[in-house]
Amino acid sequence: MSMISSPQDIQNSLLEWFGDNGRHWIPWKLKPDGSIPRSGESISPYEIWIAEVMLQQTQLKVVIPYWKKWMSVFPSLTCLAEADLEHVLLIWQGLGYYSRANRIHQSSKILIEFVGKEKDHDPFFWPNGIDQWISLPGIGRSTAGSIISSAFDLPTPILDGNVKRIFSRLLAWERTSIKNEKKLWEYSYSLISTLSPRDFNQALMDLGTIICTPKKPNCSSCPLQNYCIAYLKYDPDNFPRKEMTKKKPFQEIGIGLVFNEKGEVLIDQRLESSSMGGMWEFPGGKKNPDELVEKAIERELKEELGVLVKVGTKLLSFEHAYTHKKLHFTVHICELISGEPKPLASQKLLWVSPDKLFDFPFPAANHKIISKLHKHLCVEDPKL
Repeated sequence: MSMISSPQDIQNSLLEWFGDNGRHWIPWKLKPDGSIPRSGESISPYEIWIAEVMLQQTQLKVVIPYWKKWMSVFPSLTCLAEADLEHVLLIWQGLGYYSRANRIHQSSKILIEFVGKEKDHDPFFWPNGIDQWISLPGIGRSTAGSIISSAFDLPTPILDGNVKRIFSRLLAWERTSIKNEKKLWEYSYSLISTLSPRDFNQALMDLGTIICTPKKPNCSSCPLQNYCIAYLKYDPDNFPRKEMTKKKPFQEIGIGLVFNEKGEVLIDQRLESSSMGGMWEFPGGKKNPDELVEKAIERELKEELGVLVKVGTKLLSFEHAYTHKKLHFTVHICELISGEPKPLASQKLLWVSPDKLFDFPFPAANHKIISKLHKHLCVEDPKL
């Protein structure tokens, strides 16, 4: 059976499977009363947009509690657009990839001009064109397609990781090169259901999560097995071909905890233009290859703050892995010898009482430092 010539059969098979097996409970895909929207009915894009950006680097089960917390703090576009970035980053804290929160905040300012204040729960006032959405910071073609199909039930195709994998197996394409990606987009356009685009796109995502998984796909339960060349002729496990994973670069980081006479600790805010811009952190930086970590801390604090410190007790050391690198942190308590701290490499500095540290948005690795510091100072840790 030719798959390219039978988009209707694929649509029908997938939608029938979705009716019985799909994830119909995802909260941002439902109406305010918890019911499933009717075919052709529009729902508010605000909740969907936030969820889709959260889902760009994070799994659904992890996103749901963060999304619920977000909606309790920023229940509308108006609330979000009027919030300051630091509050947004604080609520985002723990999800990682903080540039996403920055872009959401930037986009809210743009969207509120288009939608209008206090009109943001009425889908009629929101943009529903692909070009309007992809012009926003952090919104790519697939994210835009998912927002538009989910909110307005319009036939806008998607091509996230799950969908690429399904299509690569249906077509038995080993690699997802740029050339092939263009063809996969064309295939997605040819398949998108004009009758039930909202359900069809969600069905694709659900199929990739439940059945057509990266390893050991459950082909015996797949509604598309009769259209899948990888299943009919090869081994679906081999599609798409896995890229060789590169070894993550390793960096050693020295951190200095500097206190003043009141017992307050010094923190600095990262530049907006930097990675995790707007987040707070403890001063420090990379150790050079032949440098002792204590010397690295002295040097970094002189460069970052313009102060001379005496490096004292080691508080802790630990590893923290990011997507593209692995860091080893060594944290020392430091005594300020001379100089008035200045934000030479950051937005601003603050002296903060240790019991107030969790009121600031910090990258995840810093939470280990804060918790250990609380134990060291016998401060009650609200996160413990």
